Amino acid sequence: MGRLRNLVVAGAALGLAVSPAVAADMPRDYLPPPPPPRAVEVIEATGGWYIRGDLGGSWGTGGTPQANAPLPNPGDSNFGKGFTGGLGAGFKSRWLRTDFTADYASPMNYSGTMFTGGDTTAKLQASTVLFNGYIDLGTWYRVTPYIGAGAGAAYVRATDYAAPFFAGDNARQQWNFAYAAMAGLAFPIAPNVQIDAGYRYVNAGDIAVGGNAIGGMTFKNIAAHQVRVGLRWSFDDLYIPR
Repeated sequence: MGRLRNLVVAGAALGLAVSPAVAADMPRDYLPPPPPPRAVEVIEATGGWYIRGDLGGSWGTGGTPQANAPLPNPGDSNFGKGFTGGLGAGFKSRWLRTDFTADYASPMNYSGTMFTGGDTTAKLQASTVLFNGYIDLGTWYRVTPYIGAGAGAAYVRATDYAAPFFAGDNARQQWNFAYAAMAGLAFPIAPNVQIDAGYRYVNAGDIAVGGNAIGGMTFKNIAAHQVRVGLRWSFDDLYIPR
């Protein structure tokens, strides 16, 4: 009985001694793989509120200025160049965006010829408040082209008006209906910031200077072509880990 007990003890000791060596010699392929890292799903919100700011250049244009009879309409009209800037806020939902914008354009120096070169001059300025809608046309290589249109009001001012035989008030300001058409490209530079580069045509309507006095004139369809660059900062278009 004592011998049997000694054999059992010796076998157990031998097993304990051999087990580490066998485990050390076991190929690593037989070891269980480590657990996979926890998956993180990254999504981008499809819409949300945003604010924007824009700066750019402006090239004035307009229909033929109409002088009060019996004077001829001026020719060689030039509406000059300037700058424009604005702020806005809006909402994006997938491929559709809408926003409200308030924009200022510097005065355009108008010059025209009624009898001699440059004998008719004025400064024309328009600030606009517009409600705009845009359609995003898909995204290629992170660039999203868009088209849009807007409508609202323009505060138009005509100052420093001078013309042959003019005698009367040389300044006028009024509110007009205004509209705009635009197209551009947007490119993300951060998860919630985009550069917006685009073209905009804005029409601020008509304004008459000088009343019924001889030499008075109506500037028809005061408008501008604008090239603008701005930033759109979104509150909601963020990459959200889950």
